[in-house]
Amino acid sequence: MSLIRVQNASIAFGPTAVLDKVSMTVESGARTALVGRNGEGKSTLLKMLAGIHQPDTGEIIVKSGLKVAYLPQSVPVDFTGTTYDVVAGGLDTIGVVLAEFNRESQRLGQGETHTPDGKQSLIDRLATLQDKIDAQDGWAMIQQVEQTLSRMQLSADTLVESLSGGLKRRVVLARALVSQPDILLLDEPTNHLDIGAVDWLEAHLQGLHCALVFVTHDRSFLDALANDICEIDRGNLTQWPGRYTLYKENKARALEIEADQNALFDKKLAQEETWIRQGIKARRTRNEGRVRALKKLREQHAARRNVVGKARMSVNQAENSGKIVFEATDLNFLRGDTHIIRSLTTSVMRDDRIGILGPNGCGKSTLVKLLVGELEATTGTVKRGTQLEVAYYDQLRAMLDPKLSAADNVSGGRDTVEINGQPKHIMSYMQDFLFEPSRARAPITALSGGETGRLMLAKLFLKPSNLIVLDEPSNDLDVETLELLESLLADYKGTVILISHDRELIENVVTRSMIFQGDGNFIDVAGSYTDFERERATSKTLKPVFEQSRDLSQHMKSAAIAAAKPVEAVAKPKPAKLSYKDKLELESLPGKINELEASIASIHDAMNSANFYDDKQKADKSIKKAETLQTQLDKAYVRWEELEAMTI
Repeated sequence: MSLIRVQNASIAFGPTAVLDKVSMTVESGARTALVGRNGEGKSTLLKMLAGIHQPDTGEIIVKSGLKVAYLPQSVPVDFTGTTYDVVAGGLDTIGVVLAEFNRESQRLGQGETHTPDGKQSLIDRLATLQDKIDAQDGWAMIQQVEQTLSRMQLSADTLVESLSGGLKRRVVLARALVSQPDILLLDEPTNHLDIGAVDWLEAHLQGLHCALVFVTHDRSFLDALANDICEIDRGNLTQWPGRYTLYKENKARALEIEADQNALFDKKLAQEETWIRQGIKARRTRNEGRVRALKKLREQHAARRNVVGKARMSVNQAENSGKIVFEATDLNFLRGDTHIIRSLTTSVMRDDRIGILGPNGCGKSTLVKLLVGELEATTGTVKRGTQLEVAYYDQLRAMLDPKLSAADNVSGGRDTVEINGQPKHIMSYMQDFLFEPSRARAPITALSGGETGRLMLAKLFLKPSNLIVLDEPSNDLDVETLELLESLLADYKGTVILISHDRELIENVVTRSMIFQGDGNFIDVAGSYTDFERERATSKTLKPVFEQSRDLSQHMKSAAIAAAKPVEAVAKPKPAKLSYKDKLELESLPGKINELEASIASIHDAMNSANFYDDKQKADKSIKKAETLQTQLDKAYVRWEELEAMTI
């Protein structure tokens, strides 16, 4: 049964149509993946299916009474309150009533007697809300919200603002599912999730009975879920029944056939152009029908949208490093009394390809920064090898200057760059990374997430290196670019350290892994994550990597708070409960802490540049600002602890 039919729909945001007379059908029970390069219109099509965008021409026919739920690529910033509030909000008007009923019931249970504004007793307010719930037959929906929260393993009373990015996405997914939709639309649902969270999401979606249309760059996720592939290529949409691996085979054959047909077309066009340009005698006797046919050939050639070339990434190789790249002995890193890295002893040898695996927040980036020297260990030593030239893909993307164009960010304003000793014009180099001149000259604020990822790779690979450190490089990159990155890393003559949650990337690149085992402990294992899981199945000592994260966010928060506390601090007596003003402050603190941490990280990144101290006055000012921000951050963490303690 067809749930949604798209018929000859077109939409454009400029002179060229993003989607050009596309047609597709979403059947009941389908699991359809939208694939294509970044910028081809996958998210646009999802928004058209969700009713957010309307086509310029054509139509979208939706089954009467169809329930559609949509999960956007980015977590909406306006979601505030508890997880119960946000999830219940997926039920529209009745959801708002249920959320308020839940809040006021909790206040009454805590001994409060009036609403926060003091204008109404809680008993009277709850009676009013009960009448609204009765009128809309909403009592069954309370159970629906609670069951959804339970299935998604979410605590009803947790403030959404305090959650990690991965848990926020889980809350938004619960909001989409609570209405029990007939069709679920997901835009990059695996972005910023660790491997454990992706595995959980994959299993959860496989158990749903609704139709599914999704966009993802995670190839393992795509192949496990999709039974129908819709490819968007140069404005056209083609449906390919079957799994992703079968689609790749069929697509390769289709491109070969298209190339042969274009070659024949171009040969015929060239012959006709030669004929029309023959001498006076030929023009006098020429066939007017043949002239009209030539004009039609010219029009078809002008309208043809050729296959976009493949990225041609290459790395500036430096001379070989020493045989030993890093040697860590009894390495410890603490925040307060909490171990982020505990008693780590390991060696990294030249040409190793190491994956660092663990849940979000477990200390993977901290470990890398200790090895390369961006952080100092609390105790223990790191010996670094000779002739090291490091290219570091920064997860925070702080090395890009928003005031510069894409090309200037890569070249530093120069017209040419040097690749393995050979000069190359910057525009030619940018085209190797699929940046047309207009996009290369655009400010980086105008770039998509995928374009920004390719830009970082262009900047990274320009630096001569014998050690590449990649911290979450797969976010926002399309599948084709990821496959090319894998190939490049396989041919790289140097050492690779990779932090990633992309299972396919890990499996195809990594030959050795450092696996998180909880409480700051990392262990060395041969092979990749799959090899570790195979070994763990027969081991009594190895722990599941991603089950160690159950209390990880609280562990990391305690570590930060402990670091911020002065040694002589004396615990203050806590008040019996939060005031309304205190609650507002508590809700705002996570956002404030995130902003302070981002500002400090930005200054620290600037301090790592070679020319930071060229302007001493400016450098001193930046250092002083960083110290001021750190003081504010310490106070914010202490205040957060005080307010959190009042809620216990």
